[in-house]
Amino acid sequence: MWSKWALLTDLYQLTMVGGYVQEGKKEQWANFDYFFRSIPDNGGYCILAGLADVIDYIQNLRFNGEDLSYLEGLGIFSKGFLTYLKNFKFTGDLWAIPEGTVVFPHEPLIRVTAPLPEAQLIETTILNVMNFQTLIATKAARVLWAAQGDPVVDFGLRRAHGPDGALMASRAAYIGGVEGTSNVLAGRLYGIPVRGTHAHSWVESFPKEVEAFQAYAQVYPDTCVLLVDTYDTLHSGVPNAIKVARELREKGHEIHGIRLDSGDLAYLSKEARRMLDEAGFPDATIVASSDLDEWIVESLKRQGARVGTWGVGTRLVTS
Repeated sequence: MWSKWALLTDLYQLTMVGGYVQEGKKEQWANFDYFFRSIPDNGGYCILAGLADVIDYIQNLRFNGEDLSYLEGLGIFSKGFLTYLKNFKFTGDLWAIPEGTVVFPHEPLIRVTAPLPEAQLIETTILNVMNFQTLIATKAARVLWAAQGDPVVDFGLRRAHGPDGALMASRAAYIGGVEGTSNVLAGRLYGIPVRGTHAHSWVESFPKEVEAFQAYAQVYPDTCVLLVDTYDTLHSGVPNAIKVARELREKGHEIHGIRLDSGDLAYLSKEARRMLDEAGFPDATIVASSDLDEWIVESLKRQGARVGTWGVGTRLVTS
């Protein structure tokens, strides 16, 4: 991923490095410490994340011909500096606190010890990667705390800030404690368990809601989670899910659960739980989504919501 991102830096990093080279500072060693001064939203801690990507970036940092041609075209860099970049390879050391560690303001989290131009050159990308992933990992941990032991799943791909942001967010959320992600590529790249149900469009593609449920259950009889709020959660969705659950049981399978994606999640989850239990499906889980964050999850828990798994998306990956 990082082999093509050598120019992911601020221009002033390059102008400073060019100046260091011209001023004979290539062999002058320096220490750069990464830390933060305050925690957003009055939080009490952060969860460190992003270190693996930083290491990958540093190990693969090379300037190719296209990079050098672009920089030459800017007309501000000397040929000597461009030659320095052409032969660039990081030779310093990096000391860091492990990912997933609880950290606090004003403590060094990463120390780069290297020749001054090398340490300067990698500063921007380290800040970009670590700040974003630490923010997401911390948000995930806060949601986990609010969920009081319930599983939390990352559903944020479609709301994330672009493909690369989505991958970093899924990885960071996993470090922060989520048990899985809807992001299939993140699952493949990082070994994160993938999770998912179906969308309202699946239900709407069939003449009747019950037919949509039956079709989905036929295709996925052992992992069937049905989205029950397309039309009327308690008068249509849950009753139809129970009907399909009974049909699955007759065939030797058990429904995995239902998902609520709108409405009063506290009330709906309690009523859905009662209906499932009375129908003989006490083990069917209830998944809740719908713009959740730690504050909403905490409120729903206080209201006695009967949710087994929380799907958190927008407010996780864009926090």
